[in-house]
Amino acid sequence: MRLKTILIAIVVLAAAFFASLMAMEWLWPRGAAVSVAVEPPPPLPPAARVSRLLVPVAIPLTAIRDTLDKAAPRDFAGKGQNPAPQLLTNADIDWRAVRGPINASGNQNVLTLAAPLTGALQVKGELSASTQEAIGDVLGQLLGSDAAKRIGGVNIKNVNANADIRGDVTMTARPQLAANWRIAPNLAASVNLGDTALSVSGVRINVPNQVKPVIDRTVNEQLARLEERLRNDPMIEQTARREWGKMCRSIALQGAGPGLPPLWLTLKPVKAIAMQPAIDAKALTLTLGVEAETHISSVETKPDCPFPATLELVAAKDAGRVAIGLPIDLPFTEVNKLIDAQLKNKTFPEDGSAAVAVTVKSAKVTPSGQRLLISLLVDAAEKKSIFGLGAGATVHVWGKPVLDEKNQILRLADIELAVESEAAFGLLGAAARAAMPYLQQALADKAAIDLKPFAADALKKIGETVADFRNVADGVQVNAQVTGLRLAGIAFDAKTLRIIAEANGTASATVSKLPNL
Repeated sequence: MRLKTILIAIVVLAAAFFASLMAMEWLWPRGAAVSVAVEPPPPLPPAARVSRLLVPVAIPLTAIRDTLDKAAPRDFAGKGQNPAPQLLTNADIDWRAVRGPINASGNQNVLTLAAPLTGALQVKGELSASTQEAIGDVLGQLLGSDAAKRIGGVNIKNVNANADIRGDVTMTARPQLAANWRIAPNLAASVNLGDTALSVSGVRINVPNQVKPVIDRTVNEQLARLEERLRNDPMIEQTARREWGKMCRSIALQGAGPGLPPLWLTLKPVKAIAMQPAIDAKALTLTLGVEAETHISSVETKPDCPFPATLELVAAKDAGRVAIGLPIDLPFTEVNKLIDAQLKNKTFPEDGSAAVAVTVKSAKVTPSGQRLLISLLVDAAEKKSIFGLGAGATVHVWGKPVLDEKNQILRLADIELAVESEAAFGLLGAAARAAMPYLQQALADKAAIDLKPFAADALKKIGETVADFRNVADGVQVNAQVTGLRLAGIAFDAKTLRIIAEANGTASATVSKLPNL
């Protein structure tokens, strides 16, 4: 009888308890909470950052020397004019010179090319009658009439004499790059010949006077053609156009890691830049580069990249440096998915050390001012309750997003319970209040986005993009690499969370051979 009475009492108490729960569920629906006023952040500025790639292209002086050595003429020949027709008749003055190997040197942005010239001058002809008679008179006075008569029997009419040609030809270039993508070589040349001469029957024939005008004319004609060709050569522009088109694109970063949405790296070149050529003892270095708008987003873009009509010349600095700014835009819809996946169905404290177990059913992030409001739908159950009963409510927690640059993780800092959440404790009970510090600590530890997989993938893809420049042309070797990527800042507005990353690297190129002239 007594046992029966106890059982009836227990059933009555249980019924009353469940009735009260149903009444609370009706009065305060599960998950109900007082809304929290939020302050929408100001809109973010445009996403793209300007990145710069400046590549010094070194052309060894040996490559310039070899190209010009093949193109420049080696043999020079011509005929001279009779310097004394009254003394020498039927004159035939022939000369031939050979150019030796070209030597290249550089100093103070001046390229100097020099080559030796060697050859011979030959004079054939006949002495005029008056000259022969004058020679006979001179011999008679010197040797006597008998000797003069005997010598007169010897033929002194024909003349055949030779002289050496020795000298060098020197060319200088002071190249300047113009805004129209063309290069002005500013060439100049000089021919220097040794002061040699030959004497034909008293007639002195100066070798440089006979040879130099023709060599000067030949060298200047060759120089003028080379100058015109280089000034009109579209090679720099054509190469830049090809690389410009390759750079203008959107690159998938699909391998960013579990939980992260598909992302796209957009490259939009906007400006072509260059430095004036520099010449030293080893090479002529032409530095070319590009400025591009770069950003990462969850949407594939199709950038429009018109090729610039002009080339902007910049001061000689940062040559060989790759600096890429990467704003990473994540919509808060994706951020919510990431945070919710990390917290949903997790029970805190995880070690079960509290009197109440708080289980997160869902999580949502709302931007407000300079902070984020994390709204958590939670269930709290008292462990000591013999019925294992609990209650549900929405708890609001404030947090500030910060970047852990060293570990490349986006975390929440300055976490505090919103005052509006006090109403939730009427449902959860005092024990749940004691469990909230565990939940706040869980937010600090668990509500984080590990950006290392993404950073590694972005670094790889950027490196591959930069490496595409290695195959510019035959005879051009490009060494380009991205050496590091760091997370530099964070910003957000009502719709987008922006993480700012910066990639750095190096780039250089060497031209082993030039196209034939």
